[in-house]
Amino acid sequence: MHRIRQSLPYYPKFGWEPTVVCVQPEYVEAVKDNLLLQSIPNNLRIISLRAFSPKITRKVGLGSLALRSIWFYYRAVNQLLHEEKYDLIFFSTTQFPVLILGNYWKRRFGVPYVIDMQDPWYSTHYLDKPKAERPPKFWFSYYLNKYLEPISMRQVSAIIAVSEAYHQTLQARYPWIKPEQCHTLTFGAFEKDMEIAQGCSAFPLSVDVGQKKVVYIGRGGKDMWRALRIIFRAVQLGLEAKHSSIDTLRFFFLGTSYAQQGRGQVTIAPLAKEFGLSNRVTEITDRLPYFQSLQTLQEADFLLVPGSDDPQYTASKIYPYILTKRPIIAVFQEKSSVVDLLRNTGAGQVFTFSENTDDENTARALLKYWLLLLSSDSPKLEVNWAAFEPHFAQAKTVQQVSIFEQVLLLK
Repeated sequence: MHRIRQSLPYYPKFGWEPTVVCVQPEYVEAVKDNLLLQSIPNNLRIISLRAFSPKITRKVGLGSLALRSIWFYYRAVNQLLHEEKYDLIFFSTTQFPVLILGNYWKRRFGVPYVIDMQDPWYSTHYLDKPKAERPPKFWFSYYLNKYLEPISMRQVSAIIAVSEAYHQTLQARYPWIKPEQCHTLTFGAFEKDMEIAQGCSAFPLSVDVGQKKVVYIGRGGKDMWRALRIIFRAVQLGLEAKHSSIDTLRFFFLGTSYAQQGRGQVTIAPLAKEFGLSNRVTEITDRLPYFQSLQTLQEADFLLVPGSDDPQYTASKIYPYILTKRPIIAVFQEKSSVVDLLRNTGAGQVFTFSENTDDENTARALLKYWLLLLSSDSPKLEVNWAAFEPHFAQAKTVQQVSIFEQVLLLK
């Protein structure tokens, strides 16, 4: 959703007039944030759809927004394509089953479509993981994704992804996808969001005088445990060495579950307990409104970004962290695209792991850096903004429309 939202102010500037088709908010099981509307152009054409109510579908174990809304997308866009001329359909969503409609619309109406792969869809990552580490309803999702993804990819004209690794996987899986159809494009940094967030209250974080707030806002999961073990081990080493500054750190992991409010399962707190850090670590699974999240990040002393053990994982929403201008500590698999981004722009200190790295040494290096930060009265993030310029939303929109225009030339 954020890629489209951040691009909408710029599309007309570059010759594209968008029509947005989306589900009405009352059918979406997510935290509502009306401040998002402040970033939407006033003259934007929006077609809002119904979806089957989750109150009914959950009785048969079905909560997926994509499956609840796909019929309504089918009807509404069919009508649009019958009545009006459109040059291109752009899917930018993680509600992946809806993407199969692109194949249908291309065959029936001849309209090319572009898919934005913000996360992996059909993934074998959890196949060799113990049952306890797999997401809920794993086998249902696994087989659904396995059969729907190839349908969606069969007629696709171009693919945008936040990570080159996604393209490599798709090309290996589907021989008809050519390298020239694949474009790596991360999300953009949207400064207007930081301005809007100033009018929002931060999430209350309980700390005593003299304590430092270390904040991460985003999903949790056991695939992040290796990164978190490095982080928690660094803190443990600091406490064992009786570094008083490390004793001031208090960690907050917020919005760690995609489950409905009040139904999320903690995945970080158990690991903190293993390291004896339960009194220093707070995990809240409920998702926060977007702008409250931004304001909470801006009021933190330090920002923490743990990465997945999956090398394809990229923290696609890393840019808001950078725009806060707060000190960032990140721990990622060395092949993640986040590593190059942070190093090339100086936007944060990143520590990496791989199959061959010694996590104990990494934890010691992290501790050393943290002690350096804590020795400063007002540590600041020294971002190379000139190097960061290509990552702003307008620059990302230029890249998007260039891809769109290539598709039309090859139509």
